[in-house]
Amino acid sequence: MLRTRVISAIVLLAIVAIPLILGGLPFFLLVAAIGLVASYEFVTLFRKGGHGPMLIVAGLLALAFIAQAQWPALFPLAPLLTVAVVGSLLASLWNKSPHPASDWTLTLAGALYVGWLLNHFVRLRAEDQGLYWLLLGAIAIWTADATAYFAGRAFGKHPWWPRHSPKKTWEGYLSGAAAATVVTAILGVLLLQLSPLEGAALGLLIGLFAPLGDLAESMIKREVGAKDSSNLIPGHGGFLDRIDSLLITIPIVFYWATVLPRWG
Repeated sequence: MLRTRVISAIVLLAIVAIPLILGGLPFFLLVAAIGLVASYEFVTLFRKGGHGPMLIVAGLLALAFIAQAQWPALFPLAPLLTVAVVGSLLASLWNKSPHPASDWTLTLAGALYVGWLLNHFVRLRAEDQGLYWLLLGAIAIWTADATAYFAGRAFGKHPWWPRHSPKKTWEGYLSGAAAATVVTAILGVLLLQLSPLEGAALGLLIGLFAPLGDLAESMIKREVGAKDSSNLIPGHGGFLDRIDSLLITIPIVFYWATVLPRWG
């Protein structure tokens, strides 16, 4: 199992590395492909739970939200949101599931959860030093996740959120947040010339919010009775299982990088 996980991780890193470094259209195409697969997983999860969100509509809307980051003039946000809400609602008239109204909300929610949040990945990469901001966020998330796992196993005693993830502990959660704070304080100085205090503050935010992304997906999977979002990645589950924390925290990094400097 461990060997399979390691091989899958190496292959994924190799696939992601070149578009990430190149940026621009190659990175957009990578994010768009991930968005389509993640939309499929989102819809499939809820179908396992007896719901019937519309796969094609969710996928197309998610793709449109991601494309808005690459070509904002072609996909202005206000008309896009209007089309997303009205178009998906009208498409639900042809949905043959027993609950077309609730399935409409799931379709729209899936498009926003996957497409709009991935939109921030493309926008962040397009910023000055966007590559380093993305790396900083990803490394902080993985540091928090790994530290929380090992700290929780070593001395975790107090359940953190047993309703959605019984194995997570407060000790692991806080240890992960502390580790992300330290790592981001250091890398922020080295990669982005941030002050140690600014890097630490961003790292603390990442460390506190990243586990909530994982917890949110766990909530969905527990409701529909699924262990993983899919089995597309051997040893790792699905793409949603790999990006759930990134979906929550990369937007935080984006607004930190783009909004805070204007307030300074």
